[in-house]
Amino acid sequence: MSSETEIRPFRVGMSDEAVADLRRRIAASRWPSRELAADRSQGVQLATVQELARYWAADYDWRRCEAKLNALPQFTTEIDGLDIHFIHVKSEHADALPLIMTHGWPGSVIELLEAVGPLTDPTAHDGRAEDAFDLVLPSLPGYGFSGEPAEAGWDPGRIARAWAELMHRLGYTRYVAQGGDVGSSVTDAMGRQAAEGLLGIHINLLLPPLLNVATVLADPSAELPEQERAAVDAIATFNASGSGYFLEQATRPQTIGYALLDSPVALAAWMLDHDTDSYYKISRAFLDKQPAGQLTRDRIVDNITLYWLTGTGASAAREYWETGRAVAAAAAQAPPEVSVPVGFTTFPGEIYRAPRTWVEKVYPHLSYFNEVDKGGHFAAWEEPELFTAEIRAAFRSLR
Repeated sequence: MSSETEIRPFRVGMSDEAVADLRRRIAASRWPSRELAADRSQGVQLATVQELARYWAADYDWRRCEAKLNALPQFTTEIDGLDIHFIHVKSEHADALPLIMTHGWPGSVIELLEAVGPLTDPTAHDGRAEDAFDLVLPSLPGYGFSGEPAEAGWDPGRIARAWAELMHRLGYTRYVAQGGDVGSSVTDAMGRQAAEGLLGIHINLLLPPLLNVATVLADPSAELPEQERAAVDAIATFNASGSGYFLEQATRPQTIGYALLDSPVALAAWMLDHDTDSYYKISRAFLDKQPAGQLTRDRIVDNITLYWLTGTGASAAREYWETGRAVAAAAAQAPPEVSVPVGFTTFPGEIYRAPRTWVEKVYPHLSYFNEVDKGGHFAAWEEPELFTAEIRAAFRSLR
């Protein structure tokens, strides 16, 4: 293996100075006055962010998260001129199916950690040995410990090609892929490229309708079945009152990047200002001490701290700009159809609940579809056992 394709062991080791500087910056925060609305309509509420900041500076222990990451096999390798960080956990069970999973924004590999055990060691988590996976969890370019692109062009299609190269470099000749949020756009691109060895994909966010409902409706004004009308209404609500971060990152990521790199409180507030369901779960975890599944205070702050210590707030935001340009290009020339089998799970707390009719229009080769009764946008993070059960079921026929 040449130096350009070498796979190098990696360990997280942030300096004491960087951690101390984080605490100093939190303590020096300048706070706005309280919002002038009783709800979230003006943005992330002051009480939530102040309690997060208090906990972050006084009680939170980054070294615990660092140790958890370092307990897993981590590596870096250069692909297309960029260092890519990834976690690679091989199952002890024979004939484990290789699976590459892609996180999203404002997540990181941390949002997927609770699913590692159930996916790689199913017999220890109410599963069967034949459900085992070898797991590859890469950090998106510009996120976490992966390199920051020095040029434009790292859109979902380019990332998808890098992931195919990564799986080839790891020696896998057959594998499957999964993703949510930004990860769903990368996984979708992998399905459209259909690299040799890719058996199928699973997605838990249907992006085309979120970007433009008309892409799945012949007549957007037509009378719709109840489930489709509910989805249209949820998307309209998101676009009207929940998509500010989306528009800023898709059009002006550099502008918000200054705040994200300069103020940890600004970074935290920006990352919390996501879809309504996830926001309320995070808010309850801090103010009411009521975590949603595995979405606990420590795990929420683990993720924010990873962004801060790696200085990737701006570079991660730019991925929305890249995706926006890729979507515009696709509108001019339709991308190829996804020819591999597609699995899809609708989680009730997602930005909107994707109806099966829409999923089938986007993915004619739908091989698995299910609607579950709990979990949301951070499905693997919130409900890792349920998420794992869905992944097992979606890919069972492809083993």
